[in-house]
This record gives sequence, structure tokens and C-alpha cells, in this order.
Amino acid sequence: QTQLAESGGGLVEPGGALTLSCAISGSTPDHYVISWFRQAAGKKREGVSCINSVTGNGASTSYSDSVKGRFRTWRDYAKNTVELEMNSLKPEDTGVYYCAAAAGYRHCTSAYYAYDYEPWGQGTQVTVSS
Repeated sequence: QTQLAESGGGLVEPGGALTLSCAISGSTPDHYVISWFRQAAGKKREGVSCINSVTGNGASTSYSDSVKGRFRTWRDYAKNTVELEMNSLKPEDTGVYYCAAAAGYRHCTSAYYAYDYEPWGQGTQVTVSS
């Protein structure tokens, strides 16, 4: 069974950068994606990014429009993690960030946020404020 654990959250000033890490442990399916979601206080959870488990030419990522060009996700195979590098952070990026796995999906499409995700990590708080 797959287990996920996020780390790397914290307080950062607007315009700053932060990198989150999602550690993957346990067994994993042959094909799956790992996505990052976030939830601000009083708001619905929203998708941030997605990366699939395929390497080389089959690798795919997807990003929400609100973070495209500022955030980058990649897999660190040595550490068995999925990283989320966040640059040019804005106050509206504040929230609890979760990583989640969706089994059976080969690619990250623009509708990755609607995949069936299980399990989820416990979340890590990101606060962007001066």
C-alpha cells in the first residue's frame, strides 16, 4: 500500500520561493500519478500540479493556470519523492498543500484534478505573507 508524507512548508514573503517534498513509501502501482493540491481557509481544495510515473519520453506534467510558469514539479528517483518548487509566491498561494496518488493513470491531462486520488498525505502549511 502506498503512503505519502509532505514536508517543506513554512512562512515566506511575497516574491519568495519554497520547495515542498512528497515522500513515497510502500508499494506503488505500475501506473500512477502524483498530484499536489492546496486548500486555503474557507475555500475548496484545488489542483496545483500533476506528474506521472513514466520516465523518458512518456513523462508528463500538468499545472493549474494559477501556478503555470511559477511552479515546477519533478520526481527525485534517488529519494523517491515528488518535489514542488514554488517561485514568485503570492499571498493567494497560502494554504495547506497536500500530495495524493491516483492509481491506473498513465498521463497527467488537464483534468488531472478529477482523477480518483487515494491515498493523501497529511498536508503541510504554506503561508505567504510579509
